[in-house]
Order: sequence, then structure tokens, then C-alpha cells
Amino acid sequence: MHYRELSVPGAWEITPKQHGDPRGVFLEYFKGGPFAEATGHAFDLQQANCSVSAAGVLRGIHFADVPPGQAKYVTCAKGAVLDVVVDIRVGSPTFGRWDTVLLDDTDRRAIYLGEGLGHAFMSLEDDSTVLYLCSTGYAPGREHGIHPLDPEIGITWPTTARDGSPLTPQLSEKDTAAPTLAEARAAGLLPDAAVVEEYVQGLRDRARGA
Repeated sequence: MHYRELSVPGAWEITPKQHGDPRGVFLEYFKGGPFAEATGHAFDLQQANCSVSAAGVLRGIHFADVPPGQAKYVTCAKGAVLDVVVDIRVGSPTFGRWDTVLLDDTDRRAIYLGEGLGHAFMSLEDDSTVLYLCSTGYAPGREHGIHPLDPEIGITWPTTARDGSPLTPQLSEKDTAAPTLAEARAAGLLPDAAVVEEYVQGLRDRARGA
């Protein structure tokens, strides 16, 4: 299992080792030890989600208030999605930066997004099945969104599906009505980088028994 930190600090791409034979494939897509070595703290699993999406479905950009935020460890069990992390932490040196990881049923990578980061993905194939491990449970009052097509962020979304057919973004009513990054910042919805760092440092201190 190999961890690679992305260009957005606090997010990692995880590539598992696959064991295949004529029967199929076995892999460990999450292990507590390597996770703690990479991030400096344990992952406190509180909720596990599964979504199934048609080709072109675009979910996000979603985030939660910090503290406690909602860290996510995400993989794609079937199909393929382009997963995107966005730095929405006000005061961060990389504020507004985004990075991507292709999650699919070939390389079977995962992505970890720490507290205070924005998360979105686009499905590249019908019935793409995404599994999320979450550090906190769903709490509607502290969940927020940013429009995934906001030109200020400028995410380069795929225009071609896995089979070569054209993709048209399909958004939920909630995501379509989401504010831009600038509007969310003006409304005071975005997490503060210093608050996020203090919270994550607290997780690391507890892991060390400080």
C-alpha cells in the first residue's frame, strides 16, 4: 500500500497491492497502520456510505464545518470516477487549488481527504459504485456545498466517458443551487485554515498520547 500526498495538503492518493489469480482479485483498500504513518493520526470511522452513479453524474463540491469536519476515505468498487479534492480553507497557501485521482476497478486506488477540504467526483461509467469511509456521521446543519462548475475554481471535468461516449454533467438540484467559492467565502461558510490545522494537530497529539 503506497501513500502519495497530493498537491492539496491534507489529501493523499492510496494505491493498494492487488493479489490476483484465476479466481479474481483480493486487496486491502484500507489499513490503520499505513494510514496513521502517512497522516500522523488514526482514522475514526463513524459512518460508511455507498453511492451508485450513472455516467456524467457530478457530485459535490461538498464539505462540513470544522470542528469536527468530515474526513473521507473514498474508493470505487465498480466502474470509474474522477475524484477531486479542493482546498477551501481560508488562509491556506493553496486556497482554491484542486487535484484529482482516478478511482476505478482496475488500479483500485483510494483517496483520503482530511477535515476542511472540499470533495467532488464525476462518474465516467454507468453504475459506478463509490464507497466512502467517514470520520463523522451526516449532520445536515453543518454540511455545505460549492458549485462544481464554478469558473473561479476551474476544475477540468472529463468530457468523455470510459467507453469513449460524450459526457454531460448531471447535477442534483442541491448542487446546482450551491454558491460559488467567492459567495461561500463571503457568507462565512468556508473553514478557516488555522482552525483546521489546530483540529488536525489535536488528532495527532492524541495519537501520540500527548
